[in-house]
Amino acid sequence: MVKVHHHLGEFEDPLNNYEPVEYTDALERALVEETIAGIQTRPYVEISPDHSVYRALQVLAGLRISSLLVVQAGKLVGVFTERDALQRVASRYREIESMRVADVMTCHPVVVYETDPAATALGAIVAAGYRHVPVLDLHEQVVGVISPRRVLAFLQDRHRQQREPKD
Repeated sequence: MVKVHHHLGEFEDPLNNYEPVEYTDALERALVEETIAGIQTRPYVEISPDHSVYRALQVLAGLRISSLLVVQAGKLVGVFTERDALQRVASRYREIESMRVADVMTCHPVVVYETDPAATALGAIVAAGYRHVPVLDLHEQVVGVISPRRVLAFLQDRHRQQREPKD
C-alpha cells in the first residue's frame, strides 16, 4: 500500500490494492457496468394528475399501452396503470368522468435513475412487483420508463453482441 506523508499525518490509498472485477460473461458485465441509460426508456406517455380517470382510460386504450406517468410541474408525482384501473376504479365505474387521476394513481412510485447500473432496473421491477418503473435524470426529471420487455431486449442485445465474432 502506498503511504503519503502529509502535515496531517499519513494517508494510505485504499484503492492501491484494488483488483478489477472479472466477469463471467458479457451479460454480467453489462448488468453491473452499463447504466440504465443504455436501456430503451422511450416512448412513454405523461398525464396530469388533474385529468379525469375517464381521460386516462381513453389514453391507455387509444394508445394500447398499460401505464401513464403522472407528471405535475415537470415532476413525477405518480403512475397510473391498468392495475390501478382494475383495483381502484372498476367498482366505481359511474364516477370515472369526475374522478381525478390523482385520486387513484400509485403515489410515490419506485423509480430508477438513468445513471444507475442496468441491474438496478431489473431489481426494481422484481422487488417492487411493477411492470413499469419510471426513469429519472439526476434533476428528478422524467426521461422514460422501463419494463420487463425493454430490459429483456437490452439483455438480448448484449447476449447477441457477445456471440458475434470479433473482427
